Amino acid sequence: MMADWIIGALCALLVSVAAYRKQSLSMSGMVAAFVMGTVYYGAGDVFWFGILLLFFVTSSLFSKLRGDRKRELEKSYAKSSRRDAVQVFANGGLGMLACIGHAVWPHSAWSYLFVGFMAAATADTWATEWGGLSKRPPRSVLTWKQLPAGTSGGVSWLGSLAALAGSVMIGGAAWILSLWSHGANLKDLFEQVLGLIQFNKSSETLLFWKWILIGGLSGFAGAFIDSLLGASLQKMHRCTVCGKSVEVTVHCERPTKPERGIRWMNNDVVNLLSLLAAGAIAWGLGVLL
Repeated sequence: MMADWIIGALCALLVSVAAYRKQSLSMSGMVAAFVMGTVYYGAGDVFWFGILLLFFVTSSLFSKLRGDRKRELEKSYAKSSRRDAVQVFANGGLGMLACIGHAVWPHSAWSYLFVGFMAAATADTWATEWGGLSKRPPRSVLTWKQLPAGTSGGVSWLGSLAALAGSVMIGGAAWILSLWSHGANLKDLFEQVLGLIQFNKSSETLLFWKWILIGGLSGFAGAFIDSLLGASLQKMHRCTVCGKSVEVTVHCERPTKPERGIRWMNNDVVNLLSLLAAGAIAWGLGVLL
């Protein structure tokens, strides 16, 4: 067991330092990612650590797409693409608690909750990164009226498709990594993937579709709930210069005015609530399917 913690610490250190050097993490974010990665592998295994790593790597890569265009949008966000410790724990903290819970009391429910959490985090992040590249303005998830790019609660077709793709990816990864963590080698994994292509009706194939549904539905629902909360209860401000609805208290180099929402309902709280909802949906699907 001590070897698992050492391996986890070394892997987490390598990834977190690389992300810091690439400016995907702040210093506090790097420390948080190191702690989180160590726990994920030490208390869990490749299933837990692999899904976390997949979310983190893909999200960091996508955050660099068309960075010049996104920099302008980030002025409206309370957080930038360089994640701090609060953002790191907001996205992966619940999953870490599920990992610890599974280590203390092994049960499949923890895995379902975890996949729901990570599917929603991936869906929301992918939707934000790809949605920011959409040539069409987003629409309010409540009224369907057009909104300025970067407005909380806005959705686009590109962002929605990205959210669904990210959710499904986490579900597929959960299937592969669960087989791996239970002793399957590369040859076994290749044969299972080949069986999917050939439409074999084996128990592993049925398990694949179960994980796809759990990840896809819970993650997409979590991203939708995030947008719904962003359009209704999240604390927003109005820029006194450009008139845009933003998350920040300073925009266009001028203080903004409170516009709507609950005072404590910031972006991190919205993320946390949407992840909890997604985890509950994933758990329910896991029990039913």
